[in-house]
Amino acid sequence: MSELDTQTPDAATEAPAHGVVLTDVASTKVKSLLEQEGRDDLRLRVGVQPGGCSGLIYQLYFDERTLDGDLVRDFDGVEVVVDRMSSPYLEGATIDFADTIEKQGFTIDNPNAGSSCACGDSFS
Repeated sequence: MSELDTQTPDAATEAPAHGVVLTDVASTKVKSLLEQEGRDDLRLRVGVQPGGCSGLIYQLYFDERTLDGDLVRDFDGVEVVVDRMSSPYLEGATIDFADTIEKQGFTIDNPNAGSSCACGDSFS
C-alpha cells in the first residue's frame, strides 16, 4: 500500500475556506432566491473592488463559476465564495438579511471597515 492510497480523494480538491459568515436568515433568503430562479448551480459570491466615495465597494451576486484561488465555505447548502484578493478585507464580516420598514436587503457587517460613506455602499 502506497502513501497515496491513504489520502482522502477530497482533501486535494477542497478549496480553502474564508472568514465570511452567512447568518441563518441570509442563508434562507439565498435558498429562496435560488428556488425562484430554478437554479441549483449558483453560489453567492462576495468581494470588494475599488470604488465608491470611501475607497472600496462591496460586490454581492450569484455566480455559476468557481475561479482559481477562490475561497469557499458552505452554510447549510449555500456556498459562499470569496476571491483571494477580497478575503483580507472581508475577514470576520457577517452577511445578514434585513426585512424591516427601515431596511430591506442583504447587509454586510464588516469589522475591517474603518469608515464608510453616508449611504453605506462603500468603506475604507
